[in-house]
Amino acid sequence: MPVLAKAGKPGSRGEPEKTRAAILKAALEEFSHEGVAGARTDEIARRAGVNKALLYYYFKDKEGLYAAVLDEVFAGLSERVQAALGAVHLPPRQRLLGYMEAHLDYIAGAPLYPRLVQREFMRTVGRTLSPVASRILERYGRPIYQNLSALIREGIAAGEFRKVDPEQTVTSVLGIIIFYFISLPAQQAMLPGDPSSPERIAARQAAVIDFVSAALFAPSAKGKTH
Repeated sequence: MPVLAKAGKPGSRGEPEKTRAAILKAALEEFSHEGVAGARTDEIARRAGVNKALLYYYFKDKEGLYAAVLDEVFAGLSERVQAALGAVHLPPRQRLLGYMEAHLDYIAGAPLYPRLVQREFMRTVGRTLSPVASRILERYGRPIYQNLSALIREGIAAGEFRKVDPEQTVTSVLGIIIFYFISLPAQQAMLPGDPSSPERIAARQAAVIDFVSAALFAPSAKGKTH
């Protein structure tokens, strides 16, 4: 009979997937709050429940850990939205609605994601993106952008969308989805209640869908959102 290996303890090299996931979760929290420059690997190791040497066993250095965090965040987003965009059996307007719902749901379920991305863009203001961000956007961002642009063109050709500039429209759609989550502290100051509550998120999703439908759908396509 084969000898079964003993299960490793949490935070050990014997449970690599569990340990790696714990480190990435802790790193996401630290990077989203402190940025890359201010993030401390000591604090990440403490939050993950591992020692610093083990952290470097899984990730070469802080930049390598940051790259892994960005990769995981964008990989999760890409998986969700590309599934909606790839539903070619559906007409363009339904695929666009599916994309918006998937993107909103993903961000609502990962509230630190927009803060992390915002920090990355802010640290590159006035200069080119960092090599890490460039690789991530090339791998995940560009395909999403290209597929969204192609979907807009397809909808225009089918008469479902108004004749608009596809690239400008994609930028507008991305902005209307993401900005709410980036501005949660301001939303909380302007309106009573919790802007990240399920009720407020559902209301925001409905408002986004209504706004984009009114702006983009050709008159004959409006009212046929589902």
